[in-house]
Amino acid sequence: MNKLAILENLKQHLSLDKDCKVLIVGLRDTGFSVAKFLRQYGIAFAVTDSRTKPPFNDILLQEYPDIPVFTGGFDKAAFSVATHLVVSPGISLAEASIKKAICQEMPLVSDIDLFACATDKPVVAITGSNGKSTVTTMLGSMGNASGITTAIGGNLGTPALNLLDESVELYVLELSSFQLERSSVLNPKAATVLNISEDHLDRHIDMAGYAQEKQKIFMGEGAILLNEDDPIVKAMAISGRQIATFSTSSNNGFHLAHHQNQPWLFNANQPLMPQSDLQIEGLHNVANALAAFALGFLIDLPKESMCHALKNFKGLEHRMQKVAKIKNISWINDSKATNVGACVAALQGYQQKVILIAGGDAKGANMQDLIPAIKEKAKCVVLMGKDAPLIEQAINGCVPVYRANTILEAVEISTALANAGENVLLSPACASIDQYKNYQERGEKFITAVMNLAA
Repeated sequence: MNKLAILENLKQHLSLDKDCKVLIVGLRDTGFSVAKFLRQYGIAFAVTDSRTKPPFNDILLQEYPDIPVFTGGFDKAAFSVATHLVVSPGISLAEASIKKAICQEMPLVSDIDLFACATDKPVVAITGSNGKSTVTTMLGSMGNASGITTAIGGNLGTPALNLLDESVELYVLELSSFQLERSSVLNPKAATVLNISEDHLDRHIDMAGYAQEKQKIFMGEGAILLNEDDPIVKAMAISGRQIATFSTSSNNGFHLAHHQNQPWLFNANQPLMPQSDLQIEGLHNVANALAAFALGFLIDLPKESMCHALKNFKGLEHRMQKVAKIKNISWINDSKATNVGACVAALQGYQQKVILIAGGDAKGANMQDLIPAIKEKAKCVVLMGKDAPLIEQAINGCVPVYRANTILEAVEISTALANAGENVLLSPACASIDQYKNYQERGEKFITAVMNLAA
């Protein structure tokens, strides 16, 4: 798409032109990607951040020395002269200055809106409480295996605006509820909400509000993929739209069924591939593979290329990652399980009982929802982090509970508890920010502790 067409889209859909003044709130990856984009199209902007020295502060000042930057708080003067707001996903819209501006009807624009105005290539959009990074990466691999130049990003890895390139033929975006709540013009060729479970209730009012933000991924006119096993998602069907479904418990749509004396992934009556060909474990990962297949079919990717990509997909770091097998005890890193639903899915993928390491910042979630899976699948639980007492209270003695102050201590306790043939699973059901920079750091600390055992 040429520059004039993009400028016309920005004006038509977002009322953005060279007379506007955009205030970028938050200077991390997303905020800096917006700054680069606006400069490219000659739209004036300023930046504000509550931190004294946000991550991209120095590089912004170096590359754009003429840009006003207000740090150490959200500057009221900056808000007073702005015509549009771009608020980074990590910042709540309930912040006083932001809320006031929105109440005064200042337009709220997202990086995803800017992205949507800047490309005419097909976009697949993926959200859900769990599995979205895995499905995004699977589908990206399928696209590239099909000979289609495919770029993946959004909430996963590279900000959407940094993906823009004339050579790209397909974009696959992982989108969070925070990105979706401030977006309005995306029109993906296909989109899905994989599942809904309690998450980010410290930012969203309740589950209904959280689900409502997720459902915004179906804006536009494209095909819709729904999880038939999730009643909240199943109810998101929109009449008049092309709808596909996936399920691990029914024989509808993309599903799991027996064929040639073993479980296979199916599309209606068409066998796709044996489950045994997948290199990733757990029923939730079968659901992820079915979802990726369904999205691939909706955008006309060839079946053979999709099967090839899935057979070679080894999973993502910190998502049911096999770390080591030491003295016949398997250690699994699922640090990305930052909510209850992800932990439940991980536990349900095991036939035998596991030693579960959990805890962190529960983000306001109801820990009672963990208990059925813990009763059924956990031999014992090792808890750490800020909300360990909350989880222990919910467990209420149904399995033995041990407390640790750090990942290292949790691994040491688990070593003493585990017998040959058992699994130790780090699947925290909580965010990491009470003790670690992010879930990746938490996972790396776990891997280091386990590898020290091996040494």
